[in-house]
Amino acid sequence: MNNGNKKTTNGKRKAGKKKGLARDREDPEEKKYSLRLYVTGQTPRSMRSIENLRRLCEMHLKDRYDLEVIDIYQQPSLAKEMQILAAPTLVKALPLPLRRLVGDFSDQDRVVIGLDLAVA
Repeated sequence: MNNGNKKTTNGKRKAGKKKGLARDREDPEEKKYSLRLYVTGQTPRSMRSIENLRRLCEMHLKDRYDLEVIDIYQQPSLAKEMQILAAPTLVKALPLPLRRLVGDFSDQDRVVIGLDLAVA
């Protein structure tokens, strides 16, 4: 009887893949978004970007996102590490694929598409 295990070349049994893993059944509405917003100090554009992005996240990702705001003047090494060339820049680390958006995020349709929140 085959219990889903496979024999390896050294004669030991190796567990086979299980179908229907939890991540395969994960509801797209339940995905957690990991976002990093890189800004330049407390400028009006930076503040507007933060407000616009928080509003959008509350509207589309309520309780499903982590937003970290990074001031590249205070933490230049983080900006260098992520190769941030312009600010404000939003980096969506999760769910994959990684995405980058630049601007003040006032065009909500563009941000929704850029974050891959639009449902086809």
